[in-house]
Amino acid sequence: MHTGSITDIGNILVGHAENDIKTSGTTTLLFPEGAACGVDVRGSAPGTRETDLLRSGNLVQKVHGISFSGGSAFGLDCATGVMKYLREQSIGFDMGMCKIPIVTAAVIFDLAVLDFDHLPDARLGYESAAAAKTIDTSQGNIGAGTGATVGKYLGFDSAMKAGLGQASMKIGDLWIGAIVVTNSFGDIYDEKNNQIAGVYDRSSMKLIPTLKLLEKSPPSSAPSNTTIGVIGTNGSFSKTELNKIAQMAHDGYARSIRPVHTMNDGDTIFAVSTGTVKADLNQTGSLASIVMMRAIENSIYAAEPLMGIPAWKGINEKNEK
Repeated sequence: MHTGSITDIGNILVGHAENDIKTSGTTTLLFPEGAACGVDVRGSAPGTRETDLLRSGNLVQKVHGISFSGGSAFGLDCATGVMKYLREQSIGFDMGMCKIPIVTAAVIFDLAVLDFDHLPDARLGYESAAAAKTIDTSQGNIGAGTGATVGKYLGFDSAMKAGLGQASMKIGDLWIGAIVVTNSFGDIYDEKNNQIAGVYDRSSMKLIPTLKLLEKSPPSSAPSNTTIGVIGTNGSFSKTELNKIAQMAHDGYARSIRPVHTMNDGDTIFAVSTGTVKADLNQTGSLASIVMMRAIENSIYAAEPLMGIPAWKGINEKNEK
């Protein structure tokens, strides 16, 4: 597995919470001092909140929280809980008469493994915010990654378990970190171009490349998916520059996920700046794509089987035997 986590960049807290039956959850990133933030949405089925605020030219320059959740659109309610927590801490955009916490959010579609009586909600969002800490190395079936899956060309009977992944890189004084919830329609490849997860034939115990299947026919069904991530850096960047870095970081998705950015994916990447280190945008954006790719790999390596859906760990244990 690749080393590091997004909290290596400093001035960020990360927390997680899961529903009572451990089939879905939420992950919260907090920025008590505020952090410049950009976003780039490439998938065609996104579930997001407050992303319009992050467009270049709009008033708000900093966010105080980012909420990732399962539960599809229902999971956006988690951000309300994060707002409540931040308001109690007197953190937010100062309007004079009050402070309004700026919390942006994105969700994944994990309803196929989720009991509708246990949807992620505001209570769970509050719980994850209250649990946030300055050092977090959690990966796998935790928080928003609890119900994540990949490789759904043939439906969930041949899908594999994924989860939450993190990684980081240091160049001089510059830190670049990534956190991602991998929940793609497509397959996952490592840095050496080896398929490590995706459509899995349980009888032959072999991976089938989705792109090969697409050469024969379109999918009969394509369950909603979505991979959501954050690039964090201690480099000093404006919101406009971070929008570009988020865009460049999608190259990490494209290298790791095949196919990616489909009509059934809501692929989204946020980019945040938490420091004052002077840094080059081209260097940071280019390396961010590599860090994101590594975080995606870790989300596969750290995942555990869930509800009969196999994971990389279990499959490799069988192959080794």
